[in-house]
Amino acid sequence: MIARPEGGPRVVVGVDDSTGARCALSWAIGEARLRRLPLLVVHAAPLPPHVSAAGQLGCGITDALRGSGAELIAGLLAEVGDGPPDGVDLTALALVGEPGATLVRLAGDDDILVVGHGERGPFSRLLRPSVRLHCARRARATLVCVRPPAFDTLLECLNARDVSPGHTADRSRFRRLGRRLRLPR
Repeated sequence: MIARPEGGPRVVVGVDDSTGARCALSWAIGEARLRRLPLLVVHAAPLPPHVSAAGQLGCGITDALRGSGAELIAGLLAEVGDGPPDGVDLTALALVGEPGATLVRLAGDDDILVVGHGERGPFSRLLRPSVRLHCARRARATLVCVRPPAFDTLLECLNARDVSPGHTADRSRFRRLGRRLRLPR
């Protein structure tokens, strides 16, 4: 368990290399800054099945997984917030274990647990269980699931950035593009 200042609450966010995790990290940084809480960024990599079945834990696999997890966290922090956020007490952990169980174990009763909400198909869910659902069923902490913004919202943001005072963009063209690229549900 990670020590907390005066045993108070903190914001715990689970990250991986997905859009939902980027949005969750961004939300968690803002929430930690707003509430003046420490932020714990966690990447948990599951042990590959062939390694756990063979019992080869001492062959450097765990060190490699932790190293790649630390690089992932550093890259996400650089991408989302241009490095470690100012004004936030940040702790980063790269662990080896099942992501859902690791997050549930780390988040206490008074913590805020933040996870991303991704869109996956049934075959993908069969191979990798949903971290969000595992946390929703078992976590005692307050759980926040952050969805990536809708495609139309992203197009409006891009459109608003590209429009200068003397230039008006064709908004209908962007809306048609958004409808055409949207995947059926």
